[in-house]
Amino acid sequence: MAGNSFGKLYRVTTFGESHGKALGAIIDGCPSNLSLSEEDIQLYLNRRRPNDSDLSTPRKEKDKVEILSGVFEGKTLGTPICALVRNEDIVTSEYGTLKNIFRPGHADYTYEKKYGIRDYRSGGRSSGRETIGRVIGGAIAIKALKEKNITVTARGNYDLSRLSNGADEVDYENVEDSIGGIVECVVKGCPAGLGEPVFEKLDAELAKACMSIGAVKGVEIGAGFDVAGMLGSENNDQMTVGEKFLSNNAGGILGGISNGNDIVIRLAIKPTPTIAKKQKTIDIYGNETEVELKGRNDVCIVDRVVVVVESMVAMTILDYYLQNINVQNI
Repeated sequence: MAGNSFGKLYRVTTFGESHGKALGAIIDGCPSNLSLSEEDIQLYLNRRRPNDSDLSTPRKEKDKVEILSGVFEGKTLGTPICALVRNEDIVTSEYGTLKNIFRPGHADYTYEKKYGIRDYRSGGRSSGRETIGRVIGGAIAIKALKEKNITVTARGNYDLSRLSNGADEVDYENVEDSIGGIVECVVKGCPAGLGEPVFEKLDAELAKACMSIGAVKGVEIGAGFDVAGMLGSENNDQMTVGEKFLSNNAGGILGGISNGNDIVIRLAIKPTPTIAKKQKTIDIYGNETEVELKGRNDVCIVDRVVVVVESMVAMTILDYYLQNINVQNI
């Protein structure tokens, strides 16, 4: 299965399935002599884990990370870092009835068509649990960027009233549907000059990185889709003495290259596709059927995906930083 690696100089390859033995990442190209411990990574994995919120899945995994290589006496060696998280809270019985059915909104149908086989236990590689490897790579990238005074921070927003059906409070015990939301990520301290012209623009690579997250269905940078209703005089970020911009409609990127402003990205997160409402679908033989999905799933994944977004953005910025480290002013 191709397409499991991301980046050029800072290259992250993820592995594992939702209900397999383990998931993790191999990071090649991490700078040497970076202070790194399992605790550094665990802080970010804990943010990705299910929490006690009514919106979160009841599946409880410790997600305890193990660093297998690439670190010696608390410092990175510059050699490949391999880190993994073992699956523990696995219940496969609830997925047996889905073996021959394509779940609406999931990748079951497309994986079957592409590979002729699929792991039907919660989607296997297409499950949101795949993001564990991304967070491992992202946690290391975030720490490396902090040494360059570059920070990556995201936050989420969603509308719980969509679940209330007019009631004052949401009955999470019996909720049948799910909701999506928006995640905004801001990169501060990024120097001007990162990015390549034409086909490898920084904003293009950031969009690719974020769109590779399974739940993301839209990306905008800076003013985003609002620019369609602006005049040029409103959209242009004018400059003043000291190389300062008077606005940031470009979202920190001009001509595919960072301009020193904050890089601002917003993502549209789709609702969790596993819902308790009855839906029409087909089975692997092409017969029409209906499915009412049950399982341990999130009502809303926005809070948990925030750290995944930070990870993908950080990996992209670090990769471009390493590619442009000898460029003037960097």
